[in-house]
Amino acid sequence: MPSKESWSGHRANRSAVHNSKQESRQQDLLIAALGMKLGAQKSSVTIWQPLKLFAYSQLTSLVRRATLKENEHVPKYEKIHNFKVHTFRGPHWCEYCANFMWGLIAQGVKCAGLNSEGLYRVSGFSDLIEDVKMAFDRDGEKADISVNMYEDINIITGALKLYFRDLPIPLITYDAYPKFIESAKTTDPDEQLQILHEALKLLPPAHCETLRYLMAHLKRVTLHEKENLMSAENLGIVFGPTLMRAPELDAMAALNDIRYQRLVVEMLIKNEDILF
Repeated sequence: MPSKESWSGHRANRSAVHNSKQESRQQDLLIAALGMKLGAQKSSVTIWQPLKLFAYSQLTSLVRRATLKENEHVPKYEKIHNFKVHTFRGPHWCEYCANFMWGLIAQGVKCAGLNSEGLYRVSGFSDLIEDVKMAFDRDGEKADISVNMYEDINIITGALKLYFRDLPIPLITYDAYPKFIESAKTTDPDEQLQILHEALKLLPPAHCETLRYLMAHLKRVTLHEKENLMSAENLGIVFGPTLMRAPELDAMAALNDIRYQRLVVEMLIKNEDILF
């Protein structure tokens, strides 16, 4: 009959052999996943090839996005604009920008009411929105749009949307429109970003700067999605037709483009930190 010491030694040997086999199997899996060979180890297992290709594609995508973000930013302004504050009677001409555009940073979007459910989707009372328009026409930059004057944030957001809809030249201009739509029709995410980056360069400086500021604001809105229920997709539905209009007069073509307009704004919001 074996002694207690010999039985304990036998169990220890069996445990060591089991651990050795387990470590060997884990090493084989790692080698197979990385597609490497070490000495006389077994050759790569072909079933891991798709995983390796996926990891490579993800790494490539990250590098391309980082390069896009660092190398070719949209140029920022180096001068002060010389347009007057916009009123709803009509936008003022800016000699520096050589275009019509509103001083959105000085006069526009404030990140108030971010937790309001349906922000930008819910319409404000039309008579009060008209009152905001009249206030800007009458008082310009001194117009009081504070919460003390208009408690319902949807009145202010409604006036902002109305402003963009009334622009004689859309924020995303007719000339740049086809390029933006092309990005929405592209299926590859990295190619979409590249085309969007090229499309932004087609915008006049004032339009591009205003779009940058607006997208940064809408990105902050999405950070409160749990409270306001406004995702980038929902905001795209609201702002797509507001910020861009088809240059063609064909009503059917314009109707077909609505889904792509939504996608354009959605992509701009989601990739605001990369594109601007």
